[in-house]
Amino acid sequence: GVLMVESGGGSVQAGGSLMLNCTASGMFYSTYCLAWFRQAPGKEREGVAAIYVGTGGKFYADSVKGRFTISQGDAKNTMSLRMNSLKPDDSGTYTCASDPHASPSSCLYLQYNRDNWWGQGTQVTVSS
Repeated sequence: GVLMVESGGGSVQAGGSLMLNCTASGMFYSTYCLAWFRQAPGKEREGVAAIYVGTGGKFYADSVKGRFTISQGDAKNTMSLRMNSLKPDDSGTYTCASDPHASPSSCLYLQYNRDNWWGQGTQVTVSS
């Protein structure tokens, strides 16, 4: 199957920046969601940003618009998430996911199932 691997997490002070990277190794679909999710302790997992590969459509959570930028890499199955002006509320475990069956409008609302793939997560900590 497809192996999702993310990297780039770390600890920064509020106002700092990080860039996360994700690769969907073994991806064999031409159109699919590539999305970032995050989850903080005691909170629900939420979609952060996504690209619908094939159309290039991009989607962002309202809370990160203007601060985060998602980009597809030169390799079609890679993406990066540039996070600027980080806030403590941005802290959490960031996980990338791919799903060839979801509609573009659903890319930020993926749930675990037998037909999508999720990474192990990378930790982002933003201190005040």
